Amino acid sequence: MEFFRIRRDIPFMRHALAFNAVSLITFLAAVFVLFTQGLNLSVEFTGGTLMEVNYPHAVDLDAARGAIQTLGLKDVQVQNFGSAQDILVRLPASKGGSASRQNDQVFAALKGADSSAELRRTEFVGPQVGDELAIDGLKALAFVVAGIMLYLAIRFEWKFSVAAIVANLHDVIIILGFFAFFQWEFSLPVLAAVLAVLGYSVNESVVIFDRIRENFRRYRKLTTIQVIDNAITSTMSRTIITHGCTQLMVLSMLLFGGPSLHYFALALTIGILFGIYSSVFVAAAIAMWLGIEREDLMKGGGPKAGDPEDPNSGAVV
Repeated sequence: MEFFRIRRDIPFMRHALAFNAVSLITFLAAVFVLFTQGLNLSVEFTGGTLMEVNYPHAVDLDAARGAIQTLGLKDVQVQNFGSAQDILVRLPASKGGSASRQNDQVFAALKGADSSAELRRTEFVGPQVGDELAIDGLKALAFVVAGIMLYLAIRFEWKFSVAAIVANLHDVIIILGFFAFFQWEFSLPVLAAVLAVLGYSVNESVVIFDRIRENFRRYRKLTTIQVIDNAITSTMSRTIITHGCTQLMVLSMLLFGGPSLHYFALALTIGILFGIYSSVFVAAAIAMWLGIEREDLMKGGGPKAGDPEDPNSGAVV
């Protein structure tokens, strides 16, 4: 399926050096911010208390936040949970005080603002559990990266594997850089979004790599740069359809999903935008600079003598 067909190949690789210079500067800036400011980790990672409070009517979040602020507590988060009648209160770990006493004070403040408040559950996340979650998250990220590299090395060639991983890590570090710079909360849903971006971004790279391999078999007289430009140009319609539809869904979560989905959708939005950029300008360019050639992808049988060489022929994506 396609909305349009571009008849003349766009010379993407002609500007690859300039675009990758921008990517490198952005990447280094993200790394700098991560090391200097760090991530604003949520209660799941740092330890603290989660309180679920129910009301018989829609909750006024501003009033609930105002009641808790009178206690002088910092970094307390209040958001709807499941419905407009339920709120989830996230309290950071208490320093030098009793966590149970702090919880009682918070609920008493909410009760004072609205006597119909009912405490449904209280969960304490210890620092040790938070550390385990952080370590498990890093392990999950490492396993995903290793799996992607192995898959691409088997399906294509190791040069494509290296190019895709560099591009994917580029996307992940930039997402983390945004969260560190603006000090947005980094929670488990955001970690899930980062892992989703890894898979989503590599999918775009695989589509382009697959078209490059097909073009090497089809157009035996084209240079590597011409083959890559043709592969990217011929998948532009597919890219716009796929990423446009996905972004519409993510945008709806960002605008209407409420606080519980806000940062999850925000991470996906950044990841999708940079994923398109990295698949075209980073992954393909790195594969080109690594010296990808027709012979690398012709293992197991080269093109047949009767293969068409018409530049306008080929599968429609």
